[in-house]
Amino acid sequence: MSSYFARIALALAFPVALAAQTPAAPNATAGGVVPLPPTTLPLKHAPRPTSPAISAADLMTRLYIFSDDSMLGREAGTEGNVRGTDYIAGEIKRMGLIPAGDDGTYFQTIPLKTRTIDSTSTFSVGGTPLELGTDYLPISRQAAPAATMQVVYGGDIQDTTKRIAPDQAKGKLVVFSVQGNAMTVLRSMRRSPDLDSAGAIAIAGLDALPPRFLGFFTRPQTFLDDNTTPTTGTELFFISTGAAAKLLGASPNGLTPGAAGGTASIDIRYTTTPSAFPARNVVGIVPGSDPALRGEYVAIGAHNDHLGVAAHPVDHDSLRIWNHIVRPEGADDGNKQPTPAEQAEVDKALAAFRAAHPHSERLDSIDNGADDDGSGSVSALEIAQHIAAMKVKPKRSILFVWHVGEEKGLLGSRYFTDHPTVARDSIVTQLNMDMVGRGDAYDETGRTKEGVPIHGSAGYLQLVGSRRLSTELGDLIEKVNTEGHHNLTLDYSIDANGHPSNIYCRSDHYEYARYGIPITFFTTGLHSDYHQVTDEPEYIDYVHMARVVNFVSDVAVHVADLDHRVVVDQPKPDPHGACRQ
Repeated sequence: MSSYFARIALALAFPVALAAQTPAAPNATAGGVVPLPPTTLPLKHAPRPTSPAISAADLMTRLYIFSDDSMLGREAGTEGNVRGTDYIAGEIKRMGLIPAGDDGTYFQTIPLKTRTIDSTSTFSVGGTPLELGTDYLPISRQAAPAATMQVVYGGDIQDTTKRIAPDQAKGKLVVFSVQGNAMTVLRSMRRSPDLDSAGAIAIAGLDALPPRFLGFFTRPQTFLDDNTTPTTGTELFFISTGAAAKLLGASPNGLTPGAAGGTASIDIRYTTTPSAFPARNVVGIVPGSDPALRGEYVAIGAHNDHLGVAAHPVDHDSLRIWNHIVRPEGADDGNKQPTPAEQAEVDKALAAFRAAHPHSERLDSIDNGADDDGSGSVSALEIAQHIAAMKVKPKRSILFVWHVGEEKGLLGSRYFTDHPTVARDSIVTQLNMDMVGRGDAYDETGRTKEGVPIHGSAGYLQLVGSRRLSTELGDLIEKVNTEGHHNLTLDYSIDANGHPSNIYCRSDHYEYARYGIPITFFTTGLHSDYHQVTDEPEYIDYVHMARVVNFVSDVAVHVADLDHRVVVDQPKPDPHGACRQ
């Protein structure tokens, strides 16, 4: 699942946490954490032949291959991702899927590039230069050609009633003060379309940015160079409070919105470089059996990339224990620090582990992404083998797309839906799987809209978006679950309108939904290994996963066999607008 940081690159929005509605699992500690069970699966697993039947054994074989250390974390544009996509393409070729990528291949290569701020960039006030990273930080990642602007105070960016008027901002550098944390700042920036006429916007919140935010905005940014990725229209900066005072000639405190400051000169430049290795969507088709309907497609998707290799190795087991107690939702718990009680629990658990496993330190730097989204990728392979082996295929064709660059901002799915290899309006539904290998009682799978932590169960499954465009699709999924005797516990709470996690916008399904294609996102939710080097195949629940995969396959076949397209009865979004849940 896409991280917060990758989504900023497109939407400049930081959601906060996933959600669900189930009460806390039994046997939790006082802090609500369910202890991890002993790990019984091996670090390595010898592959076995797979069969057309969807099974836990097949999924285990595939996932140990796809999330092995040799794949180097599968980061888009790297050698590891090429290895991963080669594996997928080789498998679907063996199954007999029809290539649906570029030039008769299984691959659709996307124009992935990186841009890095050029050291010759300048930002000065009254001839005095400001220092990059200390005084200012560009956050919109777009060039700002050399320009000189009048500085004006815009007010508190969160208080729209006392903010500068659009005509006062036109062509000027508008400096805003802000109350609250960085997440509040970023949300506020999205709520400022009335300031698009400003020459540039600077927000005095740099001092309050946590180090992880600074790291995101200063490292090279990966982007899609196809002239379709939206830009903010106005150059955006974080600045320090000291820089704000220099630009305005006084501290923002006490100034009236519209107060004039000094004169700023800005010249922001970026160096652009193609990715070192090709970034590729993998695309294959199982043709439908009905001549009148095989030109329509039920799309099944997952993302083939993950985070790559971490800069510094960590001790795998101690990190896993610490995260499970202190940050039970992994990266979505941000920089959360332990309470004294949690630290005592960590110390106790780690001491017990070390006593049972002396001299077992295991340094780890590879983000294997077994659940995110190795689980979805191999699940799509399992469904492909199952449907390709059917004696009577579904009436409509099944389009399988393994998207690249999801972790960098849904880049592969955006590219595929902007440049589809089949007619876009021939896709009747898209079913997306991202993180479908966990969701057990010891996993904190998210939080309710109100912030209450929840846990999974043996048949737990979260759904997002199933009725956002088509009520019929949502009803059909419920019917398949019941009449097909899947009997999964379907949780819709993370699909709530206005949920702060914004999950509807955080995985590849949305890139289809923005074009009015009905979607459903299937996930078993978060856990303490999310976006950590500890997301490895020995922690996957393959029996639970196989239940989910059988269900998604059954849903796909039912949609493909309908005598009509699922009806779109809800408003379609603007395909080029910002996503809002």
